[in-house]
This record gives sequence, structure tokens and C-alpha cells, in this order.
Amino acid sequence: MIKIYRLKFKSRYLDGEILVKIGNRNFDTLNRTYVFGILNCTPDSFSDGGKWNRLDLALKHVEEMVSEGVDVIDVGGESTRPGYTVISDDEEIERVALTIQKIKQNFDVPVSLDTYKVKVAEAGIQIGVDLINDIWGLKKEEGMAQLIAESKVACCLMHNRDKAEYFNFIDDVYNDLKETLKIANKNGIEKDRICIDPGVGFGKTYEQNLAVINKLELLNKLKYPVLLGTSRKSVIGLTLNLPVDERLEGTLATTAMAVMKGVAFVRVHDVKENVRVIRMIEAIKNAI
Repeated sequence: MIKIYRLKFKSRYLDGEILVKIGNRNFDTLNRTYVFGILNCTPDSFSDGGKWNRLDLALKHVEEMVSEGVDVIDVGGESTRPGYTVISDDEEIERVALTIQKIKQNFDVPVSLDTYKVKVAEAGIQIGVDLINDIWGLKKEEGMAQLIAESKVACCLMHNRDKAEYFNFIDDVYNDLKETLKIANKNGIEKDRICIDPGVGFGKTYEQNLAVINKLELLNKLKYPVLLGTSRKSVIGLTLNLPVDERLEGTLATTAMAVMKGVAFVRVHDVKENVRVIRMIEAIKNAI
């Protein structure tokens, strides 16, 4: 039987006693960095499109990630790479529904659904999804905030813009996320079920992506746990002049920086390697 522990500490996010909960797990986001493992049930994702869109292969990959120390499985049914093709709600649901059901039946791990669509999110919640990962930060489809609030699932709310046009980049990202959090709070989403994502690779230039990674600690002022998703992304490929399948070391460098800057979650393809980097850095940080 899973034990649920109530954590009591002075957090950098919220004062007093808090319970950071996703599914049946509590997350000590003050002292730890946790790993979201990516499971793309898509034929066209930029890194692993078509690799896990067969049920048996998807479940085998989940088993592998669980054995490597993953904390949350993040399932996606629509690629959001640059120039991606939008698919219908029904097709997206069809891609992910059975996989999510089987993960919930066979593994004791929280499941996140990567979608900005209300109908898809509603279907996912009905079959047991524990977190909605919204790349548009509640700003794309009306009703998403209300759905999350009423269902009491957790959410990750990402920064995004249609164009990489800013007056003062870091300030604008910060203020955009404040607007997202206002929507969340207005609709009654519980504070201890929210994390935020600066949106590396979304609505930003190469230089802006580097800048937002460099300034991650500023997001802690919003007093919500931060998730960083850089795994194999173009910012790494452009920096190192490497193709998608050779970006592990670059990803690990961003994960190391995330841990040092107090980021609560990283979203990655390569679970084993990222878990090892996190544990090593945490051991050093906690040494007497």
C-alpha cells in the first residue's frame, strides 16, 4: 500500500504547510528535482516520432523508465514541434487513451497528459490522468482552467506566444506567466497542484531560449514549482551543432543547471542519465 506523507516546511514557493501532490505521490519541491519521462504516442514528434505509438512498445518503454527512476510519465498524442500538424480532438484521444489506461492498470506512477485541448484533457481525466500539461498556459481553449479546477488534477502551465516578439524578454515571460497564474487562481485551481514551465522552444528565438534557461531562478519569485523541458531541443542542437540523436550531453548540462537553480521538475527523454545527474548534484548540495 502506498503511503502518503504530508510535508511540512518553509517552502520557497508557498509559506507554511503544503502538500505538493500529483496522483498518489507527494513531491518535496523544496529539496528535490524530479523527472517527467516523455512518452510520445505520435508518428511525427521531432525526436522519437513513431517509436512508441504501438501499445506494446509504449508499455515496454514505460517499464524501462520506471526501472530507471522516473517520477511522472508524460503522455503526448499530438506533436508540438515547429511546423507541426494540428490533429482533431478525437484522433488525439484515440492515440493516447488505451496507453494511459494500461499505464494506470500496470504501473504505480503518476501520469501526465500533454494537451492544450479541453476535450482531450476531459477524456484523459476520465481515464485517470493525474496532471494536465498545457503548453498554452490556460490561454488557448476556454474552459481548461475550470476543468482542471473541478477535477482537482494537477497541472503544468507553460509560457508560450504565437511569435517571438517581446519588449523586455525576461520581464515579459515573467508577466505572461503571472497572467496564466491569475487565470488559474480565478478559476479555483488549488495552489499546491500547479507548476509552471518557461517554455523553452516555444515562441522564442535561439538566443531567448538560452536566456530563459540562464535566468531560471527568477521564476522562483512567482512562488510555484518550475518545470524545465529542454530535452534534445533545437537550442541544444544549434549550440553544439548536433542532430537530435546526439543531444544527450547538452540535455544533461541543462538538467544540471536546473538542479542548481532550484527547478522542481525536468521533462526528458533519457530518464536513466538525467536521474543520475540529478542524484549526484543533490548529493553534493546536501553534503556537510
